[in-house]
Amino acid sequence: MQTIWKGSISFGLLNVPVRMSVATARENIRFRTLHKECHTPLTQKRVCPNCNQEVEYENTVRGYEYEDNKFVIISDEDLESIPVRSTKTIEIVDFIKLEEVDPIYYDKTYYLRPGDGGEKPYLILRDAMHKTGRVAMAKVTIRQKEHLALIRIIDNALAIETMFFPNEVRSMEELGIDKLETNIQIRSEENEMAIKLVENLTAEFNPQKYTDDYREELLKMIRNKIDGEEIKEVATSEPRPQVLDLMEKLRASVEATKKEEKVAKRKTI
Repeated sequence: MQTIWKGSISFGLLNVPVRMSVATARENIRFRTLHKECHTPLTQKRVCPNCNQEVEYENTVRGYEYEDNKFVIISDEDLESIPVRSTKTIEIVDFIKLEEVDPIYYDKTYYLRPGDGGEKPYLILRDAMHKTGRVAMAKVTIRQKEHLALIRIIDNALAIETMFFPNEVRSMEELGIDKLETNIQIRSEENEMAIKLVENLTAEFNPQKYTDDYREELLKMIRNKIDGEEIKEVATSEPRPQVLDLMEKLRASVEATKKEEKVAKRKTI
């Protein structure tokens, strides 16, 4: 795996040299923009409107716009001189229980593997976290952005989740959810039926069960076009009968999931 960050985990007086690699990758289908007339791929150019000329990448600099159309130039040396420990160190601040963290704070997952000479302290930290059932809260700077981060164990390796700071999570007050209960009455029968529906649809988490159906159908359509086949319209399913009463919808859903459960059991026998 490609290393995107190299430094160490600061664990009390212990330093654990680590290398960071991206743990996930989106399987997006990418399209190129073509000229409509001749289907030639279009090129993207960096053009300076002031000099009216194309600019090569090596002739560009990084600028921060502090006022309208006024910039201060920031060099690589400027960024490296910022006096923040998290640029080279993942500094553990606290150890906490994983269930205390709301998933809304999670951003991106990275794997951590030992750096040169870091094998033993890496294993010591991992085993201590495993035996105590704790995860570590830390801070790290990646690509000119400091992140709140959580270090946890995935299988037998350490991983780090970059997180949003609290001020980066938008408030839910503007949604007005708290005001709904003052205007809407829910019957106990509706609550009980909804609970039954949840219980009928409850299963063990198996990530292999969930697939990207849109991507598969898009690839199939692309392959058909390449082969010159006619694109057939998908047959629309019969519309479900409209059930106006919420309680009837819940009851019908519970009955439908009971039938699905029986069919699934027969298939496994």
